[in-house]
Amino acid sequence: MPKSSLKPNPEYTQEIISIVNCSPYPSHMSMRLISMELDRATVELDVGNCHLQPYGIVHGGVLSTLIDTATFWSVFMRIPEDDGLVNIDLKLNYLQAVQSGKLIAEGYAIRSGKSISYAEAKIFNENNELLVHGTSTLKILPGKGLQAKSCKFL
Repeated sequence: MPKSSLKPNPEYTQEIISIVNCSPYPSHMSMRLISMELDRATVELDVGNCHLQPYGIVHGGVLSTLIDTATFWSVFMRIPEDDGLVNIDLKLNYLQAVQSGKLIAEGYAIRSGKSISYAEAKIFNENNELLVHGTSTLKILPGKGLQAKSCKFL
C-alpha cells in the first residue's frame, strides 16, 4: 500500500493501545501509551519510588525504556499489518536529572523504509522542560504483527 494512501483505522489504534497498556512490561513500569498515529506516538509515566536509583533520581533504564517505546510506536503505523518491529539501535542523551513528576515521551518517525525505520523521541516533564533526547533504528519483521480484531487500515 503506498504510504500516501495509509488511513489508520481508529478502532485498531485503540485496540493496540489497550493491548500495549495491559501488557506485562508496560504495566510493570507504570507506563502508558497515550496516543499513536502515523509518524507519532506519546507515552507517559508517573514517576514512582520504584523508578528511582540509589541517588534518588530516575534510573537511566526507565528513561531509555520511554525513548525505546515512543520511537517504536511512532514507526508502527507505517508498517504492513502483518509485520512487527524490533529495535536494533538505541542512543540517548540524558540532559537533566529527574526526581519526580509526570514524564511525557513524544516519538516521531524520521524515516520509514521497507525494512529499516529511524525515529527520534524526546522526554519532557510537566513544565515542558526537555530531559532526554534519543534516536532509534528499527527493523521490520515480516509476519510478526500483533493480532487484533480490527484491521489496521481503512
